[in-house]
Amino acid sequence: MSEARAALISHLREAHRGRAGQRGAASADVPKDAPAPAAAFDFSTLPRYQAMTLHRAAADMLGMTSPFFRLHDGPPEPELAIDGAPRLNFASYNYLGLNGHPEVVAAAAEAMRTQGISACASRLVGGERPGHRALEAALAAVHGAESALAFVSGHATNVTTLATLVDREDLVLMDQLSHNSIGEGAKLSGSHRLVFPHNDYDWLDERLGQVRGQHRNVLIAVEGLYSMDGDSPDLARLVEIKDRHGAWLMVDEAHGLGVLGPTGRGIAEAQGIDPRRVEIWMGTLSKTLGACGGYIAGSQALIDILRFNAPGFVYSVGLAAPLAAAAAKALEIMLREPERVARLRANGQHFLAAARAAGLDTGHAQGTAVTPVILGHSMRAALASHLLHEAGISALPIIYPAVPEKLARLRFFVTSEHVPSQIDHAVATLARLIPEVDARLAALRG
Repeated sequence: MSEARAALISHLREAHRGRAGQRGAASADVPKDAPAPAAAFDFSTLPRYQAMTLHRAAADMLGMTSPFFRLHDGPPEPELAIDGAPRLNFASYNYLGLNGHPEVVAAAAEAMRTQGISACASRLVGGERPGHRALEAALAAVHGAESALAFVSGHATNVTTLATLVDREDLVLMDQLSHNSIGEGAKLSGSHRLVFPHNDYDWLDERLGQVRGQHRNVLIAVEGLYSMDGDSPDLARLVEIKDRHGAWLMVDEAHGLGVLGPTGRGIAEAQGIDPRRVEIWMGTLSKTLGACGGYIAGSQALIDILRFNAPGFVYSVGLAAPLAAAAAKALEIMLREPERVARLRANGQHFLAAARAAGLDTGHAQGTAVTPVILGHSMRAALASHLLHEAGISALPIIYPAVPEKLARLRFFVTSEHVPSQIDHAVATLARLIPEVDARLAALRG
């Protein structure tokens, strides 16, 4: 056993003893004649918790603080207080700087004043608010669709939509880089599931030719802008394949809305494709639109099916009126001020060029709002994030199982409100810190 591993195990045992001592101290105040409480299961015995503890111990040995759940004080702007100190922020989806925009705040405040805060019931039971219909009409128009439906959670939007539309007689084909919510929805549906290599249209076409006749319906799920790699699919090729095989196409525009296309309408606008060629458009309200929730846009028949059958809509409280109003106003500003989209595009290209010039691995990134810097294994990415944080820059690590272990990365989110000097500083700082990251890891390995 190496000295580093022995030290790690010793550190882990001490951590367990410390927790046991704390539990004992807490119970010391209980009277001795008190009846023994019923036994409760100790979740710290589960393998998942023990693995987390081992990772925490390794991080402690490297002098790292956790990069997750840090306290952010203020709106998600390029500079804000994180853990009590000012830092450059590259960890926000506020792509067009609309979270906190005066008009957006005013719209939310007016909705709160006139409609209250919570819908207090599902829309099926408690009825709708004017903001629900206004938002959905605006979202449908952006995607050239007949109708749209807003949900309280972006993740739940994919899960409940897939679980409603397909079942065990159907097949879901999803790109290997598709969001967790797509995989969870397909799993919940009970459908047959196949994961295809990222943007491999020949594989998709060939496999559909082999299996299409075995299934009643087939749904192909992709993202307009992949949130881990910052690249896009060839939408025209996907449309051609799904038409020829009689499949449905679902495009998740969670990160594409406000980012792709001259006015931010997404991948269809960016690639010159009629959006009506796509059966299902999905998006979120929590990124460009600065609110919270998700939506589906498509034919009226699709929306009617979901409105009366999707558990995540039927059995969930309706979207809060202030959130609906805020998202609708943000969408209005996005379309009114395309210069925000242009600034974001310029900043994304600037970050990509600077990172590549510094010798950083940006993978498939095409220079939009999302650019990864691939660092290899998870501990290397986590330590790089920690050192960046100490240097005044926030960029979070994406580690296994969110990505394969050898593709752990830092993910940089660029907004329209960043300026080139902030981007250059972040890239130069990361390039400077990587040798220190490797030196610390080498010392730990012994």
